[in-house]
Amino acid sequence: MCARTSFNVNILDSTLRDGSQGEGISFSVQDKLHIVQALDELGVKYIEAGNPGSNPKDLEFFEEAKKLSLQNSQIVAFGATRRKGITCEEDSNLQSLLYAGTQTVVIFGKSWDFQVTDILKATLEENLAMIKETVEFLVANGRNVIYDAEHFFDAWYANPEYTLKTLKAAVEGGANILALCDTKGGTMPMEILKATTAVTSEFSGVKTPQGLPVEIGIHTHNDAGLAVANSLMAVEAGASHIQGTLLGFGERTGNANLSSIISNLELKMNVPCLPEGKLKLLTSVCKKVAEVSNLPLENGMPYVGSNAFAHKAGMHIDAVTKNPTAYEHVSPETVGNDRVFLMSEVAGRATILEKIRKFDAGITKDNPVVSEIVTKMKEMEHNGYQFEGAEGSFELMVRKIIGKYRPFFKLHYYKTIGEQPRIDGLLCSFAQLKIEVDGQLAVTAGEGDGPVHALDTALRSALERFYPTVSTIRLTDYKVRVLDSKSATGAKVRVLIETTDGLDIWTTVGVSTDIIEASWLALVDSFEYKLIRDIEKKYKNYI
Repeated sequence: MCARTSFNVNILDSTLRDGSQGEGISFSVQDKLHIVQALDELGVKYIEAGNPGSNPKDLEFFEEAKKLSLQNSQIVAFGATRRKGITCEEDSNLQSLLYAGTQTVVIFGKSWDFQVTDILKATLEENLAMIKETVEFLVANGRNVIYDAEHFFDAWYANPEYTLKTLKAAVEGGANILALCDTKGGTMPMEILKATTAVTSEFSGVKTPQGLPVEIGIHTHNDAGLAVANSLMAVEAGASHIQGTLLGFGERTGNANLSSIISNLELKMNVPCLPEGKLKLLTSVCKKVAEVSNLPLENGMPYVGSNAFAHKAGMHIDAVTKNPTAYEHVSPETVGNDRVFLMSEVAGRATILEKIRKFDAGITKDNPVVSEIVTKMKEMEHNGYQFEGAEGSFELMVRKIIGKYRPFFKLHYYKTIGEQPRIDGLLCSFAQLKIEVDGQLAVTAGEGDGPVHALDTALRSALERFYPTVSTIRLTDYKVRVLDSKSATGAKVRVLIETTDGLDIWTTVGVSTDIIEASWLALVDSFEYKLIRDIEKKYKNYI
């Protein structure tokens, strides 16, 4: 473990710039503003928010961002060195960077002689002039400059002498942070260590013309699966600035995952990189960013994923309940996550007991209800249910057995109708249902892209009258598994539904030979789980 307790690393999050280049990512201006506020809450130093010279949406964002009052973070604009053959004053992209109005600007330039001569089609001397003059221009206009040395590691091992000249040109222009970029993402950790050590040694004690000490940074991609490791190796070599994206998404296989890097720096290497107390917000902020990005937060993501502190085997669970260090490398609370005991046929009584105590702390291991729950769970799993991935339905089942449940509505009937042929080329389905809440009847109908969507719409419409918070629920995933393919169209199916209200995420399950009924069972559990949680938050003691 590193003992450099006074050594700080500043974090630059590029979710809104490099992250937006990932497949399936498309941020609106409002999305970007929400993510900025989440990252500011976490306390990262820099938020790289886009290239104002590349598209009108980024220009609009920077205009709106000027209205924000941030507590911890600086928004930075991103752009390239001036184009060859023109002055900085003539370069429209540099003018856009000034218009963005950010105090700090990130500029990328060519480090690799091959990129300069074969891709940029410029001379090596002209490239040095482009770097220096661009940084000088921005500094003269009152900006702090972070210089991103594109393809640095490929360049260093091909022609270290010229590569070093490009860094010196940036410093002579006034850049005080030099970010070494593993642009292709294929450099090995020991190569990162060797090159970064050489650069930190070269610039040790060096200052810009404005008197600012030069810092070395790192920007890695994950094409070889080493982005996090390479970033940490750079810190070992003396880097004090790390770039990445909070959840690791980005072009190709993604960028360095900052949620892992931050956790490892703070908890493993004793290197502060967030304001004091902010690490506990990491998981919740990651969930917010995933939600706004309209991407699921990967269950297996280190530190912040739902499975990061999940235990399934009975022996493991028994040990963790006695002493968590038996199978956990850090406490989940340190990063704002939760310990999870997965429900399955291999779970022991200790697992069941731990779950029950969330609802009734007075139940002991000798209470007959524990055996009743174990028996019921195994019976349902034999019939096709799977509680390992459906904690919401498991909780409702336990509540029903121990008496900590009441139904929120009574179903009188539902029916679905499919329309064929398609209407205007679209598949359309309709659902009608009748429910009763405290003696009051509600009959509603819904239309959707399929029968489950139509049922969801109809049930939501009926319940919102009685339970307004239902309007915050959104289904984020829907999975169907055929359990016995030999029975063909008469096979039993298991439906898993993942749901969110923007803050929490839960999964429920339904099983039937009728896919509509299986979906209905999972859907009802999903709504009831939300309503129970709302009551518990309000009254704390729900029975």
